Amino acid sequence: MDIATLLGLLLGFGFVAGGIGSNMASFIDPPSILIVVGGTFAITTVGFKLGDVIKAQGLMLKTILFKIPEADEEAKKMIELAQKARANGILAIQGDIDQIPNEFLKQAFGLAVDGTNPEVIEMIMKSDTANMQARHMNSTQVLKKSAEVAPAMGLVGTLIGLVIMLGSLDDPSAIGPAMAIALLTTMYGAIMANMFFNPLATKLELNSSLEVQIRKIYTASVLSVVRQENPRQLELVLNTILPPSKRISMFD
Repeated sequence: MDIATLLGLLLGFGFVAGGIGSNMASFIDPPSILIVVGGTFAITTVGFKLGDVIKAQGLMLKTILFKIPEADEEAKKMIELAQKARANGILAIQGDIDQIPNEFLKQAFGLAVDGTNPEVIEMIMKSDTANMQARHMNSTQVLKKSAEVAPAMGLVGTLIGLVIMLGSLDDPSAIGPAMAIALLTTMYGAIMANMFFNPLATKLELNSSLEVQIRKIYTASVLSVVRQENPRQLELVLNTILPPSKRISMFD
């Protein structure tokens, strides 16, 4: 689980709730929620396929709950596998492959054990990574569009509330609910855009770049094992992928 994302969201909404205090009931207005939440989802769907919007919801959940592995730790694991394969043959790591939780890496090593041509393995891995990037980019665009639409829907709700209020000046009991719609929709739109959609879009972009980095490590490692290269050479290659602060040294 990504503690930073979850903690940030909980603290952000917690601070807002703390500021509201015991007046929480006054800040809950079903018509305003309907306008902003329902309207944002509906209008976002206009610009994308329904399936893309639904997939973005799943990636939002993954962004909150899924923690990207540390790239340097993954690099160390790959070098250890490469050493074992170099010393005992690629079939010696079959048991290790079965224990790999990452399906992308597991499939690639499976191809390697089956004797697939290195060029074919490289093509498959790079194609899979490119498709993943495209999916993430599309979901990021959905989240960014939702962040644009939410404040606009808040403004629409504000105008609706003002119109209702101006049309009910002769009925004091109707002014309060209309004013609530006018003000709360703006607040809901601002909260959704700046405390939910925009931060998650930023985190999804970051996670996507980190996942691409790890996939590059996996790709270089699998190809090195297939080509029976010296693990020392693999370490040099992986250090060109890792940032300077995370570069590894396993052959002192």
